[in-house]
Amino acid sequence: QEVKIFRALILGELERGQSQFQALCFITRLHRNEIIPSESMAKLRQKNPRTVRQAEEVRGLEHLSMDVAVNFSKGAQLSSHIHNVCAEAKEAIYTREEDVKFWLEKGVDGSMFEVLPQTADLPDLQRCKLCMDRWKPCICRYSLSIEWYPCMLKYCKSRDATGKVSSYKCGIRSCQKGYTFDYYVPQKQLCLWDEET
Repeated sequence: QEVKIFRALILGELERGQSQFQALCFITRLHRNEIIPSESMAKLRQKNPRTVRQAEEVRGLEHLSMDVAVNFSKGAQLSSHIHNVCAEAKEAIYTREEDVKFWLEKGVDGSMFEVLPQTADLPDLQRCKLCMDRWKPCICRYSLSIEWYPCMLKYCKSRDATGKVSSYKCGIRSCQKGYTFDYYVPQKQLCLWDEET
């Protein structure tokens, strides 16, 4: 279904009344050419697999407004991976309205999605960072960075005996990318890290 899943585990602050950890899942549409096909990765062997690698290309920060909640028990029809990846985040799975429209056109059942309250619905809804009351709803921000992922195939050129040039797959290009997610929480207590950023 062209689905990309991000899972974040945030350690809780026990002295502030939080549980041991909080899990979040962000689901977006996976665009073609965003990551290389797994068949290509299987064929290309990695030299020195234990090496800590630096990304060759830094891709820009993507800012996403996650304005829809996804029902965990119905999420399997969107992607079979949701059941495993988002098991700890059952009450905190988010996506975007524009991605939902795309999936609905592909025949996904719309009952798994619930539009979350927005600033237009609640005029005093503000960023959690600015909200003073820990028990008030607010818009939480969570940022993450993927330091290294295979984003493109590399092609090398070779010349045969007649001098004809041809290209062949000879490796993987790696990228780094940052994401910032904004989403509704029913109380600021669920977004205490936003104070520090």
